[in-house]
Amino acid sequence: MDFLMSGLAACGACVFTNPLEVVKTRMQLQGELQAPGTYQRHYRNVFHAFITIGKVDGLAALQKGLAPALLYQFLMNGIRLGTYGLVEAGGYLHTAEGNLSHSRSAAAGAVAGIMGAYLGSPIYMVKTHLQAQAASEIAVGHQYKHQGMFQALTEIGQKHGLVGLWRGALGGLPRVITGSSTQLCTFSSTKDLLSQWEVFPPQSWKVALAAAMVSGIAVVLAMTPFDVASTRLYNQPTDAQGKNWVPKSSAASCSVSASLLGTKDVGIMKGQTGHQLFKVTQAPGWSPILLGTQSG
Repeated sequence: MDFLMSGLAACGACVFTNPLEVVKTRMQLQGELQAPGTYQRHYRNVFHAFITIGKVDGLAALQKGLAPALLYQFLMNGIRLGTYGLVEAGGYLHTAEGNLSHSRSAAAGAVAGIMGAYLGSPIYMVKTHLQAQAASEIAVGHQYKHQGMFQALTEIGQKHGLVGLWRGALGGLPRVITGSSTQLCTFSSTKDLLSQWEVFPPQSWKVALAAAMVSGIAVVLAMTPFDVASTRLYNQPTDAQGKNWVPKSSAASCSVSASLLGTKDVGIMKGQTGHQLFKVTQAPGWSPILLGTQSG
C-alpha cells in the first residue's frame, strides 16, 4: 500500500508541477556547450520562459511530456518512498537510543532513489526528449521528433534495444543519489526538529508540509549541477549504434564538467529557479506520504 499511495501522491503533484519541469528542461539545455554571449537566449528567466513557450508553442506545450512524467513519478516515487517507508517502519533508521541516524537515513534514501530512478530511466529519457521539443524559433538542445511516449519507447527499443532504452541511466544516478538522500534525510531531520520545538501541534499536517518545503530547497541546492548534466546526457543525439554522439571538442561532456565547457561556472546551476519552484510546489503532494512513513 505504501508503494501505491506514494506513487499516486507524486502523480497528483506532477500534474501541477509539469509546466515548471518543461521550463527547467529548456533552460538547462539552452546554451549547451556554448560560451556566454555566443548564442541567442530564448529563455531569460523562468517567468520569461513561461510567456515565451505559451506564445510560440501554445499553452498546451507547457504540459509536454505529461504522460511519461506521470508514469515516471509513479514508478520512481512509488518505489523510492515506499521502500524508504518500509525501512523506517522496520526501525532501521534509528539508533539504539531511539534517535534518528542521519547517515542511515541518507544511505536508505540514496539506495531507494537508485532503485526507482534506474527502473524508470527509459521513461525519464523520453520525458526529457518530449519536453525539449519546440518550435524552431525557440528550440534548444537536440530536437527529437517523437509523436508520443509509446511511439518513442518503441522506436528507441527497435533501433537500439535495451541498451538504447537505458542510455544515460548511469549518468543520472549521481543526480538521484544526491537528491534522494538529501530530500529524505533533510525531511526526517526537519520534522524531528519541528516536533521537538513544538512549532506546530503534535501530528499536525503542517509539520510534514513545512519539512517537505525545507527539504525541497535543500534538494535543489544540492542536485541542480547533477540535474543539468543528466538532462543534457539524456537529450544528446545518438550515433548509429545508439551511443551518445558528442562533438570532438566536448569529449568531457559525460561528467558535470560538461556543463562548464561552454557555460562557465553558471552552467552547472542552469534552471535552478525553475527547479526550486518545481520542488517547493511539489512538496504538498508527497508530504502526506512521507508523514505516513515517518509515523512508524
